Amino acid sequence: MKKQILGVMFVATGLFFGQSAIAQKGEVMVGGAAMYPTKNIVENAVNSKDHTTLVAAVKAADLVGALSSEGPFTVFAPTNAAFDELPEGTVATLLKPENKEQLQQVLTYHVVSGKFSAKDVLGLIKDNKGKAQVPTLAGGMLTLWTENGKVYVQDGNGNSAEVTIADVNQSNGVIHVINKVLLPSS
Repeated sequence: MKKQILGVMFVATGLFFGQSAIAQKGEVMVGGAAMYPTKNIVENAVNSKDHTTLVAAVKAADLVGALSSEGPFTVFAPTNAAFDELPEGTVATLLKPENKEQLQQVLTYHVVSGKFSAKDVLGLIKDNKGKAQVPTLAGGMLTLWTENGKVYVQDGNGNSAEVTIADVNQSNGVIHVINKVLLPSS
């Protein structure tokens, strides 16, 4: 599969706008925990108190093995607050065993093959005159753009998420934290 790029927030002088997320030795703080570039996506995500819903969903969808594999992957990681904004009962319904395939579609819609930094994403957006489209592992498309120094990602339904923390490097890719859940088109 062609390498594709996910949206990230613009990084200036090593600090993320609105948030000081850099820890020591290149580690980024997410959900109160250091994210170690020597650990894989799943090993780091389980330590973030802001991503317990995402981790539960990855486990229920049987995607732990895939996201622990060599990759590389670029993952948009919705926070618990992002999942909380979904209509009441959506998460509980998706977590049911009979909805495993649908849950897998939602989660892999947040994943792109390849490891892409904020710099890479900004280049893609610039090269595509301000908006870039990228395919997800679920087969859908995401649109990336910048506005007021921030990077946004739009799903096929027109819903947008802001990247709040970029470049959370992993041994098998990179995570970019987002504030909304992206949903594939029906």
